[in-house]
Amino acid sequence: MSRPSICAALDHAAFERNRSNADNVIDPKVLERDSREKPVSTFSLRALALLAFSCCSSALAAETTAMEPEGYRLDDYRAPTPATLRGAHVIDTKQAFELWQAKSAVFVDALPRPPKPADLPPKTVWRDKPRADIPGSLWLVNTGFGALAESTQRYFETGLEKATAGDKNKSLVFYCLADCWMSWNAAKRALALGYADVYWYPEGTDGWEQGGHPLEDRAPEPGF
Repeated sequence: MSRPSICAALDHAAFERNRSNADNVIDPKVLERDSREKPVSTFSLRALALLAFSCCSSALAAETTAMEPEGYRLDDYRAPTPATLRGAHVIDTKQAFELWQAKSAVFVDALPRPPKPADLPPKTVWRDKPRADIPGSLWLVNTGFGALAESTQRYFETGLEKATAGDKNKSLVFYCLADCWMSWNAAKRALALGYADVYWYPEGTDGWEQGGHPLEDRAPEPGF
């Protein structure tokens, strides 16, 4: 039986044991007889409880950590991300801050920006949502989607080439927000372009800000 099946069985058994209705009224004489005939080991109960905790904890972890796909993520971009990205270094806030302090990497913000709606009523004032990110970053908007238009792909390639001065060994750190697949896709895309030292920072500006580090207002890289 698989772990999820065991969890379901144990949960159902616990529900049945704790259900309170007329069907669950037990004759004390029957209970005494059963306890003499089939004594239950305390060790067995503890082992069963540990098994339930272990399998249910594993199921919960599976729900909060996604598996790494073979290709790009194509939808539902604000969702739990994998713990890995093949070919890239996955870093936490402490490591990201060290790279930033050392000025040894280019930080690339992959957060998307909604375009101005084409059907806005005349004279409507449109204001883009402000973005504050890691100081010194390059914001390549909308380059973290799973599929890119040719113009967006060129914008991504040109932005990276400019930021690295054409050096594909230059360290690149990709990020957006926590639970955001955009940075994962963008980092994977940089690897596909031949960049050799790619870092993925999954906590993004959420983790950066929580770590007490500075943010600054950012405008997108021109050309989009």
